[in-house]
Amino acid sequence: MKILLLMHSLSAGGAERAACTLANFWAGSAREVTIVTLAPVSADFYPLDRRVGRISLDLAGASRHALHGLWQNVRRVVALRRLLRSLRPDIALAMMSTPNVLLALASRWLPTLQTIGSERCYPPHAPLGILWHLLRRTLYGQLSAMVALTGECAHWIETQTSASRVVVIPNAIAWPLPDNPPRRISARLCQPKRKRLLAVGRLEPVKNFDALIGAFARLAGAFPDWDLVILGEGPERARLASVIERMGLVQRVAMPGVAGNIAHWYGQADLFALTSLSEGFPNALAEAMAYGVPAVSVDCNTGPRDIVRHGIDGFLVPPDDIAALSTALARVMGDAALRRQLASRSTEARQRFSIEKIGQMWETLFLALRGSQPLALEIGRADSHEAGRAGSHTGNQSAAMEDPAHES
Repeated sequence: MKILLLMHSLSAGGAERAACTLANFWAGSAREVTIVTLAPVSADFYPLDRRVGRISLDLAGASRHALHGLWQNVRRVVALRRLLRSLRPDIALAMMSTPNVLLALASRWLPTLQTIGSERCYPPHAPLGILWHLLRRTLYGQLSAMVALTGECAHWIETQTSASRVVVIPNAIAWPLPDNPPRRISARLCQPKRKRLLAVGRLEPVKNFDALIGAFARLAGAFPDWDLVILGEGPERARLASVIERMGLVQRVAMPGVAGNIAHWYGQADLFALTSLSEGFPNALAEAMAYGVPAVSVDCNTGPRDIVRHGIDGFLVPPDDIAALSTALARVMGDAALRRQLASRSTEARQRFSIEKIGQMWETLFLALRGSQPLALEIGRADSHEAGRAGSHTGNQSAAMEDPAHES
């Protein structure tokens, strides 16, 4: 089976890591896999198996105005269609909204090609420009199937777009994680007698690291042997550094940057925290738990409640409630026995989201689309709903045409 996987880029990010994990797994399972991006190969962050083909259309970049944006996207569709006709894959899979739309347009009148789009976030929390929104609403029905990471996202796709075949397949978590550059080691932050509260993510407003820093500031005096480490990079670095300094936490809070040796940091962590305003399926949360790190997470839409089993391997707290976040953090930080108890169950994430298990879900979808077996629209729905019921105690809480790059 030949699989083509389309993305904007392979830069550091959750969707990009998920794509590389799948591509490497498929390449090791006798599949012929090619990853195609709009961005250049020089932007790649995650390593690929040598058997994975890598093609860049080199058609990323911002547009100067609306007409130029239209022309850029026409070029992208034409280049992608030419590639589809040349490579003749059995399956073409796009990740994220704008690549989904580009694939739907480029694959028209290619009757033997099975096309799959996938949403990697919860669309209401990542609005597109009006034209992209209308294209998504109209063209998703032309794809052979749509994949969502969670039940909430699947419901949105079913009710807000023309898609008729929607399945739920969560991200796979690679374990153990590879050790890649840049390798960041901090002797000060990894002293044996110090405990570490870890967070991982882009330094952007949606990750809401202000709330985490604020909660830690409330607890720093009561827990003098704990430090907070935030791994990631982004436009909020300078402002967050200013917040840390203003709160007098320079010696207690660190932002080392992007770490390719993320497994080292999970191995050094005593507790993981996620405070995002919204998520699709937070890979870092599942990865940390796979490494035996208990978690405290806000119960945002969507993802955390599909990963954390409240009271079993971590705790979920309501969004926008810094007092509840502080209370949950203090409870785990102050109880070593509780941390060990939660950690003993958190490692079950290795099996719950293993590449073998998730890979089988994709295989079931591929075989169904190629006619080998009936298409089960509930491929991953049962797992997602079960995780949601076990994980949530709060229940469900209630772009421009010129350049699709904002999604990655």
